[in-house]
Amino acid sequence: MKRIRIGDEVIVLTGRAKGQRGTVRELRANGRCIVSGVNMVKKHRRAVPSRQITAGIVEIEASLPLSNVAHYDAASDKPSRVGIRVAEDGTRVRYYKRSGEPVPEPEKSQ
Repeated sequence: MKRIRIGDEVIVLTGRAKGQRGTVRELRANGRCIVSGVNMVKKHRRAVPSRQITAGIVEIEASLPLSNVAHYDAASDKPSRVGIRVAEDGTRVRYYKRSGEPVPEPEKSQ
């Protein structure tokens, strides 16, 4: 079971975006994630007329290593590690180690 999933609210622990919060938008296979509204970089984009894309400088979210983000625990208002418990019915449940509260399940977008 993954400790960080798409839709989880995380906080950045180190780097230029330290302290910023956002939701995980994408997980990559190389151990990195994209957090919405965090770690914004400017990218020069070439025009692609067949796709109606104009040239210019755009701001996009750059990926962050998973080791640089932690779950945001709203109960304690601090970052927290996540543990996994087995419930009485046999399901595995994620919980915040700082407060003991269960991690809210992210909403399914599709």
